[in-house]
Amino acid sequence: MSRRRITRRQFIKSTAALAGTTFLSSYTIESLAKGAELTAADQVTLGKTGLKLSRLGIGAGTRSGRIQRALGTEGFNRLIRYAYDQGITYIDTAENYKTHTWIREAIKGLNREKLFIMTKMPGLPEKPLEVLDRYRTELGVEYIDSLLIHCRLGSNWDDRCKHLMDAFEEAKAKKIILSHGVSCHSLPALTNAAQLDWVDVNLVRINPQGTQIDTPVVNWNVKSNASHLPAVLEQIKVMRQNRHGVIGMKIIGEGKFTKPEDREKSIRFTMQSDLVDAIVIGFKSTTEIDEAILNINRALAETAEINEAILSINHALSQIA
Repeated sequence: MSRRRITRRQFIKSTAALAGTTFLSSYTIESLAKGAELTAADQVTLGKTGLKLSRLGIGAGTRSGRIQRALGTEGFNRLIRYAYDQGITYIDTAENYKTHTWIREAIKGLNREKLFIMTKMPGLPEKPLEVLDRYRTELGVEYIDSLLIHCRLGSNWDDRCKHLMDAFEEAKAKKIILSHGVSCHSLPALTNAAQLDWVDVNLVRINPQGTQIDTPVVNWNVKSNASHLPAVLEQIKVMRQNRHGVIGMKIIGEGKFTKPEDREKSIRFTMQSDLVDAIVIGFKSTTEIDEAILNINRALAETAEINEAILSINHALSQIA
């Protein structure tokens, strides 16, 4: 019996035929039509906000910012600027990370209009607009692209945060912030966020290993595993249906994925899921940035190749019909 070797392209085409059209996504179809190559540095649209940010963001909050602060001011500045030079213009921080002023120094001289800066407000401050003014001073900016309510846990977090939500809405009307939303750390909180019209942006914990993702337990640091992933994905799908912006975090399991194959697996899964607009990773070296960009670009290239095969197959089938 003779054995016929198949090429990688033939394998992908056969996989595409089995997959049907489930792999197709709006941005890949549009990009294929334009002949564009998808990359980590692409400026993507964040849900219904219309705002643009790089597909990959640099986080300043690993282990509550300790990892980034350990780089020292000069090391942190170099990291932010290296990311910027690679087209990574989305910077993610929070009050709890204690990196607002670090970012202010790192972005001096950079084109503010090219940057997308997100920060987060913890707790229930009595005067959130005054806190927001402090954030702008600390960051050295006139406006913040996205301000989130940080680390919500309960299913009724919106009731408890009503005065924050009203203040954020006022700030958005004044263009002090351009969008608002929430980061959730439990499945009940995530389920509520997915339904709320107020939410422009969700920061969601996602990776195929199920590490550090939301569970039914109302505790931000409870252990999780892959069995918790389907319920999280269902809520992210609701967010997408409601045109929320969705940004994925904990892509590297907050640094727990020490093996390159685990990091590649997580990035491939997240990029090919068509469930997020962008992702953010807390880096500590330029090597980590390079690896993430490479993994993202590879995952997107695979997606584009599969989608191209699906389009070709569908066209051929339509001709037969």
